[in-house]
Amino acid sequence: MSGHSKWATTKRRKAAVDAKKSANFTRLANSIAIAAKESGDPESNFKLRMAIEKAKAGSLPRENIDRAIKRGTGELGGQQIEDMIYEGYGPEGIALIIEVMTDNKNRASQNIKHILSKYGGNLGSPNSVMWQFSQKGVITLEQNQLADEMQLELIDSGAEDIRTDEGVTIYTPVDQFENVKKKIENLNLATLDAGLEYVAKDMIKPKKDETLLKLFEDLDNCDDVNNFYSNADL
Repeated sequence: MSGHSKWATTKRRKAAVDAKKSANFTRLANSIAIAAKESGDPESNFKLRMAIEKAKAGSLPRENIDRAIKRGTGELGGQQIEDMIYEGYGPEGIALIIEVMTDNKNRASQNIKHILSKYGGNLGSPNSVMWQFSQKGVITLEQNQLADEMQLELIDSGAEDIRTDEGVTIYTPVDQFENVKKKIENLNLATLDAGLEYVAKDMIKPKKDETLLKLFEDLDNCDDVNNFYSNADL
């Protein structure tokens, strides 16, 4: 399946080794708070359960996790975290979907506008680039190879594509993500990362990788940006 860029894979593996803890802790806590808006019970709230799993893998302290859940359910009061999606373009017309979690929408919007314009890009209107992507469950395993029989079991559980060109990455329809995640756990396979992502339907090879990578780095360093996706083939 096209759309899973080397940037996403490299960033994911790098994050497992040398994540910037303060910024990463904030993002992990915000993800929990957003998920907890639906319910503070991880047993009945799959999104919350996934957010907590990621937080634990990222070494977020237990008290931070509990506080984030209470913030999401409204028990703590104060300013709430909001999530939103921005669509836009980078240099050379590269399409971007930017997921934001913030306590200040105006600040987040201005930050993203500044970053995009700095590299010759701009924000787009709703649905201006979304049609170029499909939302998928994406699971990256720690191991680099996967036995054929295990691949067949994962496909039977709902996986629609398994790529082994750069480690093992499994793609699922959104409604099969939880089933495949459970099957992976039953097979005792360790995951580097798992979640819902926007995967580009077709990739574009940029002429200048360096400019785009600098843009990606600035987005990655922006506290309001939780994640971002592009159709750049890097």
